[in-house]
Amino acid sequence: MIVNKYTLVLILSLITVFSVQAQRQPSIKLWPNGAPGANPNGGEEIIRIDPGSGAQVVSNVHEPSITPYIPKAGKATGVSIVIAPGGAHRELWMNHEGYDIAQKLADNGITVFILKYRLARDKNSNYTVEGHSVKDMQRAVRLVRSRASEWKIDPTKIGIMGFSAGGQVAALTDIQADSGNVEADDPVETFSSKPNFQVLVYPAWVNDITLSKSSAPAFIVGGFKDMESISTGMPKLYLKFKEVNVPAELHIYADVGHGFGFSAGTKGPHSKWVEPLIAWMFDINKIGADQISNSIK
Repeated sequence: MIVNKYTLVLILSLITVFSVQAQRQPSIKLWPNGAPGANPNGGEEIIRIDPGSGAQVVSNVHEPSITPYIPKAGKATGVSIVIAPGGAHRELWMNHEGYDIAQKLADNGITVFILKYRLARDKNSNYTVEGHSVKDMQRAVRLVRSRASEWKIDPTKIGIMGFSAGGQVAALTDIQADSGNVEADDPVETFSSKPNFQVLVYPAWVNDITLSKSSAPAFIVGGFKDMESISTGMPKLYLKFKEVNVPAELHIYADVGHGFGFSAGTKGPHSKWVEPLIAWMFDINKIGADQISNSIK
């Protein structure tokens, strides 16, 4: 059999796809019998492909879910994170703010759950950010914690991450978290929704939030060229963490604006932001050198 360069590229691409799919698990509904307050007649999720980037963009979410990315056997560090993609509360950009970074983190021993949450500004939406989007992320944290032993994660090392609008969802999830309802009929609701750390990536609409000494440690990252409210809001947010003496780390890259996310082929200084994030996550969760050496770099 003669293999030309085009056949070789196809074979290598298929190998890459199958290796990714080996870690990505089927999605799981947050509420198997339907989310509280969901529109029963809302219809199916809408998926479109962005013509410019080829990215998958999701809208019309009425059945919030998580998609797990499980590290390969022997690579897990016990750290996990729930990721909320952004999209101005109208849609969810699933590739560079979801699937791509999930794969990168899973390759480094971090168990990832990509969240599809209800969208407050979607067409004809009756949902709200705090009443539905935040509740979805809180439920995701509870669900992950309730199944910690199954997924081989540490229930005290569960974080949250949000991009842009998802950053607002993540920040509010931490602020409004509770310890669970021990009298709830639903076993998942008995678990805490409090994250152990948070990652806020060019977070939008967070300038007015109020932090406290119980706020989770934060990693904040964004671009100097972002819109004014976000580029100046991130340093102010960092100072709020400083004021309440909660550990926080701030990275602002001069070469980029809004929405850069993470993609393997991206160039420029900002394309390297995930490396310091992983180092911070290991440090904040006290992951030792022996555990780090077992993960794939």
